[in-house]
Amino acid sequence: MTAPLKHSDSVTVDVALGDRAYDIVIGRDVLPSLGARVAALRPGARAAIVTDRNVAKYWLEQTEASLAAAGIATSRIIVEEGEGSKTYDGLQRVCEALISAKIERNDLVIALGGGVVGDLAGFAAAILRRGVDFVQVPTSLLAQVDSSVGGKTGINSPQGKNLLGAFHQPLLVVADTAVLDTLSPRQFRAGYAEVAKYGVLGDEAFFAWLEANHADVFSGGSAREHAIATSCRAKAAIVARDERETGERALLNLGHTFGHALEAATGFSDRLFHGEGVAVGMVLAAEFSAELGMIGQTEAARVKHHLAEVGLPTHLQDIAGFAQEGLTDADALMVLMAQDKKVKRGRLTFILLQAVGRAVITSDVEPAVVRDFLAHKLASKP
Repeated sequence: MTAPLKHSDSVTVDVALGDRAYDIVIGRDVLPSLGARVAALRPGARAAIVTDRNVAKYWLEQTEASLAAAGIATSRIIVEEGEGSKTYDGLQRVCEALISAKIERNDLVIALGGGVVGDLAGFAAAILRRGVDFVQVPTSLLAQVDSSVGGKTGINSPQGKNLLGAFHQPLLVVADTAVLDTLSPRQFRAGYAEVAKYGVLGDEAFFAWLEANHADVFSGGSAREHAIATSCRAKAAIVARDERETGERALLNLGHTFGHALEAATGFSDRLFHGEGVAVGMVLAAEFSAELGMIGQTEAARVKHHLAEVGLPTHLQDIAGFAQEGLTDADALMVLMAQDKKVKRGRLTFILLQAVGRAVITSDVEPAVVRDFLAHKLASKP
């Protein structure tokens, strides 16, 4: 592992996609540099800032001030918090507001917020006038290490998570780690699930480092920037090799096949944040891998122990309202999992583990085996 960053440092991670390459700028108090960076990339462009009501309270004025100082005229579009905005109606409202703001093809959309805002604003940018540039300014840990990087944009269908969208790479990502200080402990923990994912799927040394240093990541020490930069480098490398998820990029969905089904079962509500669903999903993926004989029970338990240690849910029974319809029915969960984007010709694709730090794409698992595994987990006591 490389030495953690000092707070005074910022780091730039390059997403190497040829003529669509872009930088991820990571560091404490880098938000004031946004305007100058955008002006250098797109001189003369105007910008519409899409954000949610909570983020607007803390960071909208500072963002507007940075852009104004660089001579960039802005308009603002404020949406409601949460997955409820990532819908057909939410997309229509943002698109119509962008048209009303007269955002042209040589202008910019700036996504100032967490994963919901980034996905929604990015998708709107992808389809507005057949595509305008956008910039990601992620304000949650989950968005900084995952959803702001790689160009996946989209909205939810009532039938499943992220089933409508487009690949649309940002022009720039500016990840100011100081904005994470305003997150609730639960929001930060949910984002941490995606950080841990990078260790579990492809970097055992990073996972071991997280086991030893997670307290500093949570407290806001220099380990926080290091964890974010390491996660972004891991994702950027995979995206550069497989931009449109035709192969290796599917590994980034570790925990998501189970997790997305759980999010759908809870109505995409605050009963289960995305990162919490990923945490439960990663544990299920590890335990399923052990049941199939791919890894030992000790390794599966290691994943579960670390996520539980930081306060993330690790059992199906940890989900709020567990007894409500849908969460105690293995067949209902199988129906939701069948809508997963990785389904090919009706067969589920799972991301499973051969070791902590070595995930594999598996597409030959019998649905009956998955169903029996879920039924057992649903009946088990934590």
